[in-house]
Amino acid sequence: MLYGREDEQAVLARLLDGARDGRSGALVLRGEPGIGKTALLEHAAAVAGSDFRVVRASGVECEAELSYAGLSLLLAPGLELLPALPGPQRRALEGAFGLADEPVPAGGRLLTGLATLGLLAELAVEKPLLCLVDDAQWLDRASAEALLLAARRLQAEGIVLLLAARDDEEAFPAAGLAQLRIAPLGDPAAAELLAAGLPPTVRRRVLAEARGNPLALTELPAALAAEPPGEGAPGVLPLTGRLRLAFHGQVTGLPAATRTLLLVAAVEETGDLATVLRAAGELGAGPGALAPAETAALVRVQGEGTLSFRHPLVRAAIVQRAPLQARLAAHRALGEALPEGDRRTWHLALAATGPDAALADALERTAERAGSRGGHGGARAAYERAARLTPDRDGATRRLVLAAEAATEEGRLEHAEALADRAGARTDDPFAHALIAHIHATADFWRGDHPAALRRLLAAAGTGIEPSHAARMLFQAFHAAWYLGEEQVGAVLERLGALRLEPGDPLAPLARHLLAGTLPLLGRPAPPLPPARETAAEARRAGAAPSDLVQVCGATLVLGRDAETFELAAELAAEARAKGYLGILPTVQFFLAEAELFHGRHRDAEVTATEALALAEDTGQRQWVSQLSALLAHLAALTGAEEGCTALAAAAQAGSGPAGAPSAGDPWAQWSLALLDLGRGRAADAADRLQRLTGGRHRHHVSATRAVPDLVEAAVRLGAPERAAEAYQRFARWADATGQPWARALSLRCQALLGPDERAESSYLAALELHRDTGRPFEQGRTALLYGEWLRRGRRRTDARPHLRAALEVFEPLAAHPWAERARTELTATGAAVPAGPGGGAPAGLTPQELQIVRLAARGLSNRDIAAQLFLSPRTVGHHLYKAYPKLGVASRGELAGLV
Repeated sequence: MLYGREDEQAVLARLLDGARDGRSGALVLRGEPGIGKTALLEHAAAVAGSDFRVVRASGVECEAELSYAGLSLLLAPGLELLPALPGPQRRALEGAFGLADEPVPAGGRLLTGLATLGLLAELAVEKPLLCLVDDAQWLDRASAEALLLAARRLQAEGIVLLLAARDDEEAFPAAGLAQLRIAPLGDPAAAELLAAGLPPTVRRRVLAEARGNPLALTELPAALAAEPPGEGAPGVLPLTGRLRLAFHGQVTGLPAATRTLLLVAAVEETGDLATVLRAAGELGAGPGALAPAETAALVRVQGEGTLSFRHPLVRAAIVQRAPLQARLAAHRALGEALPEGDRRTWHLALAATGPDAALADALERTAERAGSRGGHGGARAAYERAARLTPDRDGATRRLVLAAEAATEEGRLEHAEALADRAGARTDDPFAHALIAHIHATADFWRGDHPAALRRLLAAAGTGIEPSHAARMLFQAFHAAWYLGEEQVGAVLERLGALRLEPGDPLAPLARHLLAGTLPLLGRPAPPLPPARETAAEARRAGAAPSDLVQVCGATLVLGRDAETFELAAELAAEARAKGYLGILPTVQFFLAEAELFHGRHRDAEVTATEALALAEDTGQRQWVSQLSALLAHLAALTGAEEGCTALAAAAQAGSGPAGAPSAGDPWAQWSLALLDLGRGRAADAADRLQRLTGGRHRHHVSATRAVPDLVEAAVRLGAPERAAEAYQRFARWADATGQPWARALSLRCQALLGPDERAESSYLAALELHRDTGRPFEQGRTALLYGEWLRRGRRRTDARPHLRAALEVFEPLAAHPWAERARTELTATGAAVPAGPGGGAPAGLTPQELQIVRLAARGLSNRDIAAQLFLSPRTVGHHLYKAYPKLGVASRGELAGLV
């Protein structure tokens, strides 16, 4: 029975009722040890009853370095359902759990999280599913990340996921999930829970010391009764320490063999009774030693031979109070009792007290396997301990560097740098120091300290290391320089161009492409830019990784080859979905969404960017969260959605830079806000923003380059065309260098605006002629609008009408409301009959995810196929289709093909 938890019970009841109706929900229960989190989990299981399928797992402090240990325990009941998952997701879980030798692909942590969601959804097919995870703060990092990703994506599967964790949010961060803090019991409930029959003085003392903690209320009376008179003054120890002492006091009175068995059980992470008994037997504690612990209710045996402790503090008390030699002996016995594998290696390593070359080698193999499964935390810990066990100095240094690299992948930047510094202090090898500098630079880059990252990378690339390694460092240096300015970008390109890469080096074609795409932007001579797919094909043949090919998209976009960018990015995105390279998908989709936007495919760009933003948030890619938020702000600006635009721009600008440094998405955000101002008629605000953007240190960015025509329009509207003169001259040179008709059309439009007036008409007409074949309706519409406005101001109202009507016919389907309103106003001023505004086509009412699902369904894909493409569960796909049908005015799937 629970006392004083009526509010918490009501929250759990609502979640369970929702799952019975097909909805999903996740909740983190937070509170101090003993506050009743476990009791609430048990209450949820009791209320769920036979209506639900229940799966459980619990974090164990000593298994926190074993990648996917907690997740494998939770999903064990569903392993027979693995064949139902899409191939990449199935392989990711099989690799994570060691069921297959195939490594998890790049971005494996995201893929494993999506596979976790998929398997949980399969478990919920026949009845709702209740997932209970206790002591989540002790889950290994890989398991925690997978579960949190799955939790954030729950929608309509009929799943309730409850995670109990301590108050320390650093130990178990759960951003984006609902959280319920479990408060101490009130005085009436605490008094009701406290056992009757206690002397009044003891009762008052327990109530005072327990401070509403249910576990303390049940355990302290016996502990106080066992204290000698005059000892144990209140407040000497924190409550958790008092409880540990209380539990340890219960253990101390047990037979020595039972204490040995309990210690073995406490350091064994899975609760497997057979393994515990084998190891304890090696230490002289037979099966009979278990009975006294069961009688004392310190442990219980459940189900199919699983041993569990009454409370995690019991386990903690046993381990922390045991002598060092006893703990070492327990680990050694467990290592001997386990079959060959990573768990055996880990326990033997924890028992080692000095260098052991063979064990260090085995631990390095464990680290490699953990890294290949995406368990970078486990890899880091294994490399680090392997370094301690390595007898020779150079071998230990190499493993410290590997540990630092794994810590970087894990996201523990400070720890990575500390490991790198330890390695650097042990060696004079130039290559090792170059790798160490790369680790520091990566940490600087992800913190947003681009100047420091650039300095380190340029220095490391110049230490005489092999050209291929230097090129990879210079590619990263280019990324850092991109946020600093043209001078820094030029310096990196100069170094990259001087490298002598072998013809078969996969980075050679990528380096040529980057130079050819970027140097014209800086006004420097450059070789011709080869077709993007040609460069990508050459790099693939030489063995380039998919993550390397992404750079081709960026360099191609810089030189205005948007159609090629679209083709390659779409190809890479499809490959990433099919093969599970999900870590690069937000980057690829950003370039894809840019290309879609520039081609006037605004709805497509919104769908692409919305999905990419969710993936970037799930994987902690702050740079792309910032960039994608800014791109979505731009799309909102095009529709005139002021509130949405400003909110997304604010999110982008808060996204990825350190205090005082611009975020990665700041240039796009500035352009978005300026476009919003321009559409709303706030030309002065737009000009101010755009002048800073196009004349500042980010003026070489894609967004700043493409924003120049907007600056020209804003400056001319203010009667200050000189404010755009310098930026336009750069844009005109760049447009000529691209050789793209659409860029030349925009340059001509700027010429028409800037004058002289007698040449404006020929410039407008030449621009419109070029627009016709570029497939960029929005820009064509804007040119037609500006030309129509110019004609009307010249009192040529009849000539203006067809152009203004053409502009309106472009803007309305694109939902470019500010520009449509301008065109409508201008048409009215010519005396023309103005057509009514659109009623809003059915697809416009769909959310980006609904539109994405409807399009795939219209192509004939099943719910399961769509789920595999979009990383959702089939039931969630069905839920979105059910919501989309009324919006589209259809009743069945078969009607979609003719509509979308």
